[in-house]
Amino acid sequence: MANAVLSNPAATLAEAGRTGEIRTRLLFLLGALVVYRIGTFIQVPGIDQQQVLRFFTDQSNSILGVVNSFSGGALQRMSIFAMGVMPYISASIIIQMLGMVVPTLMEYRKEGEAGRRKTTQLTRYCTVGLAVFQSFGAAIALQNGGMVLNGGVQWLLVATVTMTTGTMFLMWLGEQITERGVGNGISMIILSGIVAGLPGALSRTFESVSNGEMQPMFAIALVAIVLGVTGFCVFVERAQRRIAVHYAKRQVGRRLYAGQSSHLPFKLNMSGVIPPIFASSLLLFPATMASFFATGSDTKMSLVLQRVQAALNYGQPLHLVLYAGLILGFTFFYTALVFNARETADNLKKSGAFIPGIRPGQQTGEYIDKVLTRLTLWGAAYIMAVCLLPEVLVSSQGVPFQFGGTSLLIVVVVVMDFMAQLQAHMMSHHYPGLMKKANLLGSGRNAPAAGER
Repeated sequence: MANAVLSNPAATLAEAGRTGEIRTRLLFLLGALVVYRIGTFIQVPGIDQQQVLRFFTDQSNSILGVVNSFSGGALQRMSIFAMGVMPYISASIIIQMLGMVVPTLMEYRKEGEAGRRKTTQLTRYCTVGLAVFQSFGAAIALQNGGMVLNGGVQWLLVATVTMTTGTMFLMWLGEQITERGVGNGISMIILSGIVAGLPGALSRTFESVSNGEMQPMFAIALVAIVLGVTGFCVFVERAQRRIAVHYAKRQVGRRLYAGQSSHLPFKLNMSGVIPPIFASSLLLFPATMASFFATGSDTKMSLVLQRVQAALNYGQPLHLVLYAGLILGFTFFYTALVFNARETADNLKKSGAFIPGIRPGQQTGEYIDKVLTRLTLWGAAYIMAVCLLPEVLVSSQGVPFQFGGTSLLIVVVVVMDFMAQLQAHMMSHHYPGLMKKANLLGSGRNAPAAGER
């Protein structure tokens, strides 16, 4: 019965609602997301909302439209969560990259849970620094662009502290969701921001069809493309490359264990949604700063920043090239970060396992690394295709940003991860009952018959 429930997502959610602990986790997740959505409507003090709305309307087809879609409209409203979780993601990128070259951070990775806590603490400090820098830059840009009611040093301080505090609260909220809810907290916050913009995107699409700006046949084709790409993403995310592994006969004490066969499963996309998020965060930061500082003046620096902004806009050739290159680099980087082929080969050798036709030890590590490199290359090509092809469609046909490849990939991967974690919680809930039932059946089979001793 448990397996039947876990194989059906709808049944899993229904069963989760009847389980006390999981229901508590789901309610905590829902409450946390409600708090986040409420915060996106709390505006930074002293903002001229009409000027800000006019500015973002003019920039709706630029890189700021993508930033705003990730933040669930918080940036357009200049709320206390305007900076979102991007500073935290950027800080995670920096710390993880430094962990490959800085000896102290490399030692933290080997210390287990204690090292992870130290790395998390460093990531928080780095997040504070980036949030202060980005919030202060956005506050100056708002003041220079005439989007502030009463500017000055005092307002700059208030706005910087407000937006920085909002980012730190989201970081804390994401950690609480990961610990007390279901799914990865930061990913769930990003997902809620994207999903919150879907009704508006659909209404704008229907409005474009009714006004004649978009042909009905193209709208139907757009729906078919979205459904097709979604199905393709689900198929690829479930795809695996399995390497056969054989275990030799071994003796433990007086017992001889026969050889067994198993496999090493490798996903085609082992890095998940991390590469496009990392690439987006690195591209969004300079483009956003350039778009902000390019407003309100006609100086040479402003003209240069306007050119930078135009070159990095959504769908522009430079943006496509940089985005593709960053996705490719981060896919290989993150895969190498989370999986060590040499360490896996050593563990197989220590446990008496081997890959048929491959010598244990170094050759096994080289073989696994070769397979992993090919899989990573195809995975990077898949991510680039999903993220870049809809971007060309968005820039050429004016499709809403919520239909972008990055947003779609985030939705698919995060929802699949959420369901996997929910099923894991359900399995852990059913496990004691299943074990008890197995023990009862085993004791019944092994019980002596009446009159036997």
